[in-house]
Amino acid sequence: MLKKIDHIAIAVKSIDETLKVLSDVLGVKCEHMEEIPDQGVKAAAIKVGDVTIELVQPVKPDTGIAKFVETKGDGIHHIAFEVADLEKELAALEAKGVALIDKKPRKGMAGMIAFLHPKATKGVLIELVQKIKK
Repeated sequence: MLKKIDHIAIAVKSIDETLKVLSDVLGVKCEHMEEIPDQGVKAAAIKVGDVTIELVQPVKPDTGIAKFVETKGDGIHHIAFEVADLEKELAALEAKGVALIDKKPRKGMAGMIAFLHPKATKGVLIELVQKIKK
């Protein structure tokens, strides 16, 4: 079951340039930035109320984010929803015949993550997130 919107991800060519524009225009600041080598991206988090805007920049040319930016330019990439039990949610979705990109959770900046195939959600890329307790 979905708990809340965790974040909205925007694919960008340059996190630094995008952060400057968003800071100048909206007064927002980056709260956290990290590179995620296994996904070939660098990501930055901007908190707006209870929702995070995640800027995602490709650092390798052969990633989904790189292909997205190359073909579509900067723009909204996916919406992420927090769930309590990611493995349980994936099993339930798979049992319903929902096409999954990730059948098993993997580590992401937001916690443990998995993507649903956009064919299953009318063209919207959906990420499910289970927070990791620290």
